[in-house]
This record gives sequence, C-alpha cells and structure tokens, in this order.
Amino acid sequence: MYNGKFILRFEDTDPKIKRPSLIFYDSIRQDLKWLGCKVDEEYIQSDRLPIYYEYTERLIRDGNAYVCECPPEEFRKKTLAKEPCPCRILSAAENLERWKRMLSGGYSEGQAVVRVKTDLEHPNPAVRDWPALRVIDTKKYPHPRVGSKYIVWPLYNLAAGLDDHLMGMTHIIRGKEHYTNMVRQKYMYEYLGWKYPEAIHYGRLKITGAFLSKSKIVQGIKEGIYAGYDDPRLGTFAALRKRGITPEAIKKMIIDVGTKSNDVTLSWENLFSYNRKILDATSNRYFFVAGHAKITVKNIPKIFNAKLPLHPEKPEKGFRQYSITPIGDENASFFYVAEKDITNMETGKIIRLMELFNVKIEEKAGNWAGATFASESYEDVRKSKAQLIQWIPVGEEYPCSIIMPDASVTEGYAESACKKLKPDAIIQFERFGFVRINEADEKLVAYYAHK
Repeated sequence: MYNGKFILRFEDTDPKIKRPSLIFYDSIRQDLKWLGCKVDEEYIQSDRLPIYYEYTERLIRDGNAYVCECPPEEFRKKTLAKEPCPCRILSAAENLERWKRMLSGGYSEGQAVVRVKTDLEHPNPAVRDWPALRVIDTKKYPHPRVGSKYIVWPLYNLAAGLDDHLMGMTHIIRGKEHYTNMVRQKYMYEYLGWKYPEAIHYGRLKITGAFLSKSKIVQGIKEGIYAGYDDPRLGTFAALRKRGITPEAIKKMIIDVGTKSNDVTLSWENLFSYNRKILDATSNRYFFVAGHAKITVKNIPKIFNAKLPLHPEKPEKGFRQYSITPIGDENASFFYVAEKDITNMETGKIIRLMELFNVKIEEKAGNWAGATFASESYEDVRKSKAQLIQWIPVGEEYPCSIIMPDASVTEGYAESACKKLKPDAIIQFERFGFVRINEADEKLVAYYAHK
C-alpha cells in the first residue's frame, strides 16, 4: 500500500539453546511464497557477525558498553542493588583489551559477556546493563551454517536492534513481550545517534487446540508423536496448507484481528469460517461415502441418467453423469452409501438419493438396507423434509482415504469422477466437508479441512 519493502531476516544467532536447523530456512521461504508474501530482500544474521562486531567495538570505545567477567549470580546481586559491577568502571581501553580477548578465544563459554550500559536506577531490573554478546563453545555447539567460524555471538537485542536501523526499518511490529526489549534498545540507539523506529506491540495470538510452540512441535516430532511439521494436528503453515486452508483466509483473519495490545484467543472455527466463504464459491462438489455400506433399490421403473452439477450456482463448471440401469426381475440397482446414513435409516420412511430419486426403506441388516423406488420428483419429499443422502453406484466407486484433523483415517469410497482430480485440488464432499487432494492414483488420499 505504501510502496514499502518486505525484508526476510533470519535471526539465527543462537547455536546452542535455540539452535537453528537448516531445513527451516527453506521451509520459511516456502511458507512465505505460499502466503503470497513476495520477498524484496533477504538477510541471514549468521552472515553478519563482522557488522555486529564493528558496532560493538564502537560502543565499547565510546564507553557505552563493557566486557563483564562477573559470575551471573554476583552480577544479579549488584544490579538488583542498583550498584555497578567492578567491570563497569574499567576504562574503555581496558574493555577493548577484554573485547579483543573475547574474539581471540581468550575466554571460555560463560566467562565473559558484553553489556550495554543503561540506567542502574531504572525501575525494571531487566533493563539495567543488558547483555549484548556472549561466548559460545562452537566446537561443542557448531552453527549449522557457519560451523565454528565465530565464538562470540550476539543476543537478540544487539543483532535485531542494529539490523532494524541498518535495514531502514520505519516500523517495528511485534509481540508485547518485546516491550522491554524496546526500552533496552533505545539506549543503544541513543549512543549511536540513531532515531528509534515507531514500535507497535500487539498481544499474543492463540488458537485453542492448536500447538504453536516451536519447541513442543520439534520435541513431538523427535518422539514420533507427530509425523512431521505438516501433521494435521499442528497449527503450522505447512499443516494448514496440507489440509486445504487458503492463504487468503489466513490473511483475512489476521487483518481482521489487527494489532490489538490485548491477547486474542481464536478457535479453529474462526479460521474455518473465513476459509469456508472462499472455498464455498470456488470448490467443485463430489460424493464420498464413509465406510462400505450398501443399499439395494428395487422396482426402478426406467433407466435414470443422473446429471450432477459440479457447483450448484455455477453451471458453467459442468456436470458429472451416471447412468442408473435397473437389472434382473426385480429391476434393482445397487449403491454405496455412508454407514452413518444406514444407521439413521428407519424402515417405512422415505429418503432421497440426492439429484436422483426417492426410495422407501423396507428392511435393514448391519451395513445394508433394502428399499423400493418411491418417486422421482424432489417436490414429493421436500415438504416432509425427507433425508437427502449422497450415493455412489456400485461399479463407480473409487477407494478413498481421508486423513482427519486428529490424524485418524476415514476410509470409504469417492465417486469415479474423482479420478480426474489432481493433487492440491480442494473440493467439497457433499454432506462431509472440504478436503484437499494429496494423491490421486490407485486410490484417492485427501486431507480434511473442515465442514
């Protein structure tokens, strides 16, 4: 809207605790491409350590940062008492010597950190002389991209704070848990003579029943709980994409939620509602029957040529056609129907096979029902609100497995017209829900999106 730039920045400067993984660089790029977010520039922070070192040295030389050798517990006691630690009062020259020693491997992990000077009287102890860089044993914890090339690694506030200015950020839009980081970074900006960007802090976005925690997802995959990052139980973009959630629905929901400062908890149904409006207008309709139940219909008076629209409101999309030819002395035809429809049938009641004809249920036994032809017109049963069910002629079935949101699998048959479908097509199985086609080979494999 404002002819701005979209910069993709990989913040991967923690080889130890939040260790980067090579697969995520590409998966993030793929997610953004799928979302329609065109990247104008890309930066990877693990390539930018010389830049961070340059500005760190400047801060130390100007007396605005120092190398602290204090054990963490001692430093914490001092800072809580609003007192300077012994390292803070050393000269810039002495701190520059310590800095060179850090870079040359003179300190082992945990022995030294660079701290940016702030107000020791600041009411928030977390702001007082915040840590900017630390030593990491990269022989033990090599970075997946640069290995053991560097041993001094910046923390978030130094790397992100510098990059926001160097990359020309005008607005920082991030979670409100980063508010304290803004306060910390403003000290560094003041020392460097920079104007801090406009900062907007929004509340946490949660989806009930969705696992969004990266650490929990990674752990679950390691333990075999999840099949991968696109497991349908997860809230990752890869999982949503696999299920048939559209980028447009995600963007519409996020825009409507906005950047409110309070936390927002959404349900899956919020997202599904946006997605449903999009898919309803575009998705072709087909029949799927869960299970392997059958119904036999007798006394069918003629051959019926069923012409089923691919979309009820868009005749230009075309039709699927099936010819129902009764056979034998009883003029019978045979259909697959959903098992739950057999369960709900009552003898003596009339039901309608959608877009075909009306039948009267005569008997039931397990997953089978026997019926007789009743009439053809929908008007005959509309007033009585007869149940409408989907059906597939025996011989026109296509084996189908649908992976549900809880990772369970629903087996059944899709109609034979589905053999023309291609992977990634999103369709609606009438009276069942929207699904995304994953495979269309010997059998149809689809992922369930929602009703």
